[in-house]
Amino acid sequence: MYTDRDLVRPVRKVLIHARGCTAAKLIRIAQQQDIQVILVQSDPDMESAAVDQLTDNDTLVCIGGNTPDESYLNAQSVLNVAENQGADSLHPGIGFLSENSAFAELVRSHGINFIGPPVSSMETMGNKSNAINTALRLKVPVVPGSHGIMTDADRAAEVAIEIGYPVLIKAVHGGGGKGIQVVESPSEFQQLFHRVGIEARNAFGNGDVYLEKYVTSLRHIEAQLLRDTHGHTHVLGIRDCSVQRDKQKVIEESASTTLPEHLLQEVLRSTADIANEVGYVGAGTVEFIYDLAADAVYFMEMNTRLQVEHPVTEMVTGYDLVEWQIRVARGEDLPAEQADIDLFGHAIEVRLYAEDPSAGFLPSTGPIKLFATPEGEGVRIDSGVETGDEVTPFYDAMVAKLITYGETREDARLKMRSALRDTALFGPLNNRDFLLDVLDRPDFIHGAATTAFIDDNFGDAFLPPGVSSSDLAVAAATQHVLAMEHHHSQSASVNEELLDWVSMGRVTDTRRYDLGEQTYDVSLVPLSVGEYEVTVNDQTHHVRITDMGDSHVITEIDGLAHRYHYHDEAPATLYLSSDNLSMMLADSTRIPPEAQDAAGGGTITAPMHGQLLSIDVAAGEAVQKGQRIAVLEAMKMQHEIIAPGDGCVVEVAASAGKQIGAGDVIMMLELDE
Repeated sequence: MYTDRDLVRPVRKVLIHARGCTAAKLIRIAQQQDIQVILVQSDPDMESAAVDQLTDNDTLVCIGGNTPDESYLNAQSVLNVAENQGADSLHPGIGFLSENSAFAELVRSHGINFIGPPVSSMETMGNKSNAINTALRLKVPVVPGSHGIMTDADRAAEVAIEIGYPVLIKAVHGGGGKGIQVVESPSEFQQLFHRVGIEARNAFGNGDVYLEKYVTSLRHIEAQLLRDTHGHTHVLGIRDCSVQRDKQKVIEESASTTLPEHLLQEVLRSTADIANEVGYVGAGTVEFIYDLAADAVYFMEMNTRLQVEHPVTEMVTGYDLVEWQIRVARGEDLPAEQADIDLFGHAIEVRLYAEDPSAGFLPSTGPIKLFATPEGEGVRIDSGVETGDEVTPFYDAMVAKLITYGETREDARLKMRSALRDTALFGPLNNRDFLLDVLDRPDFIHGAATTAFIDDNFGDAFLPPGVSSSDLAVAAATQHVLAMEHHHSQSASVNEELLDWVSMGRVTDTRRYDLGEQTYDVSLVPLSVGEYEVTVNDQTHHVRITDMGDSHVITEIDGLAHRYHYHDEAPATLYLSSDNLSMMLADSTRIPPEAQDAAGGGTITAPMHGQLLSIDVAAGEAVQKGQRIAVLEAMKMQHEIIAPGDGCVVEVAASAGKQIGAGDVIMMLELDE
């Protein structure tokens, strides 16, 4: 039988059990320490950007399958790879099995160093019910709740009334915004109780849930800790993760803008007490609720792993948390005393998701046509994708993390604003424009955002800014230049000054962009090389292209300088991003006729790739506007598909239980006029 002390050893050959930007970070740190890497990836990830980082000294192993259950959650398959490849250590990454104590036990029982906490710590703090009881024993304040697993729905409903509505139903082994549901009234409790249990079982392999009072005016605060095998505990400041949507973090920062000093000290002290009590080892996060109305903090849960948002802590402390995870696993001492740890400046992280904010933030999939990110002092990009990769429906929708650092919070905010403006993600729909809007909202600017911030400011969906005539003028000029260059590249050498000429005189270019219910007729007249007069409907602009690369164009529009990213798909389509708006523009005058046949409003299609869980109506059945007609599961979340209007089901074209692609027809409706 092993002991945790037996497995403290040099880390020379590590299996990395992660994907995306997490895998990319772990590979980079391992290579910096001359550690040989074994990377396991699923079928869809075998050509990812993380794979491209591997050297001849490293090994790539496919563990097969598309879904997490078939690949990253297959514990025995991961262990078999580790043993067959001779790994002495295994880093579990951030998701999947990273908080699974049974997996940690399995790995260690085969003589492999699990780079994480002891199994006993994971069992105590990874189980949210046990974690709350540990906090209570240490006299750490906790949120009122059941303080135990609820298995019987009727009894749980009684406890919910005792706690007082609204309440939270939370998965004991939950995380990442999954397995958690707000219940506003007794009438909806039973249905949501069963739904959370099913979602938790699908996501975490365990459907146990507990209840907690839902505090409505709060900030989400968490403390980052490191603890070595010699009992030295460091709490590396706190993070504010209050900007959330559906309990999923969107923006994180270090440190908090509102937590009073006496409560900060309580959070730091409670975090150290919990870590010491359970004999924790490695990196972990203790999460708290800051109840603004009561001016109190409550313990919420502990994550026995590295967090997605750990880079903001790295930026303000200078600690590389992955490096120290590995060094602690080797048995090294932490580098300083707690009193010697200094925090400098402020850091902000935003999560770039492949999702459609204007359609309720539904996940978006597909090939990445262009992914461009900025560089600069105080700007960091953690990404696991690149241009040409595919965003699949099988995993979390996060594409990248952008992190900025400044001497003050406002410095960091302005750097983030600039960084996002210089970021382009074309292909899958994404939340770049939404993030830019968030950064400029008064509550965020003043550091006053609570966990209700997104709901209060945006509701269920984000309304992007309208396209401007100047943006369309740039689009037309860009497409014109690209078309001229293409035409003349097929001919003999042509003087640049003749690019906009034909035998009858100067070229006049006309285009038509249909955006929603609005049509824009565009007329472009060249004035000189790279200089155009562009009329969009009744507005005329002077456009001068000063620089044009493979994916960017710098222009002067009516004398003002602007920078855009673009991706061209001749002859009709252009992707374009301005300072605050990402667009896909199609010139309808150049779209082939066969491609212009669009489905009418009665054609119900899948908004994303996923599994069609149910079809709730049959052919011939009448439907009402807003009625649920099908349920789609994508990225472990259920999405209801509703009827767009009153009418009748003409035909059901799909089958429940089957995988379905984005845009595939589910059913045909005949809508009432």
